[in-house]
Amino acid sequence: MLRQLILTLRSGVFYLGYVLITVALSTSFILLFPLLKPSGRHRIAAAWCRSILYWLKLSCGISYRVEGAEQLNRSPAVYLANHQSSFEAILFYQLIYPVSPILKRELLQIPFWGWALRLLKPVAIDRSKPRVAARSLMVQGEAMLKEGNSIIIFPEGSRSEPGVVGRFSRGGTALAAAAKVPIVPIVHNSGYAWPSHRFIKFPGVVSIKVGNPIAVKDRSVKNLTDEVEQWVRAHFQVIDSR
Repeated sequence: MLRQLILTLRSGVFYLGYVLITVALSTSFILLFPLLKPSGRHRIAAAWCRSILYWLKLSCGISYRVEGAEQLNRSPAVYLANHQSSFEAILFYQLIYPVSPILKRELLQIPFWGWALRLLKPVAIDRSKPRVAARSLMVQGEAMLKEGNSIIIFPEGSRSEPGVVGRFSRGGTALAAAAKVPIVPIVHNSGYAWPSHRFIKFPGVVSIKVGNPIAVKDRSVKNLTDEVEQWVRAHFQVIDSR
């Protein structure tokens, strides 16, 4: 009972700081936007991510370790990862640069945070219209990759419960194949510390593993999807057992 109360209070403190940090940095971002080059905009976005993760560590005792970080940012790529919480989205947008976010269109309507996101040239999709969303991903995503930005996609389509990896869709591998850029698989176990759709955060260390880039030349989309999903499942079992 006491532990639950402490966890609830710590999580409340985190969310209070989360809101204050988001309002402050988003406002700065919006005001400075006309003066910033794309690299400056990404630096401010990364600063927000670092601030949130630092505050998460202080308030809730959640840290992380990354294995294979040398595989990041070698060239524009499509990063495919399992999805368990908001934690990995925040972390990846700090680690990977430059990057164009893939997100639900309605997120752009959120005050401050959504307004700032709009300035990062996101690939905003309408998940209520799957065919339109798939087309938007291909057209906008390929354009961003040609500009030199990487793309992060969670091919499960929604957040999975801790200890679970869902089936992967082919949208991310199809995009990589069309744009002729490598795929970089990532696996993590963030759901134990930051459970999806739950207020309480649990102290611990989130493990993240980055795999070697996968070349797409002369590979079918199905074959690529199967390889990435199998890699994520196999390495998830390893980090999940630690």
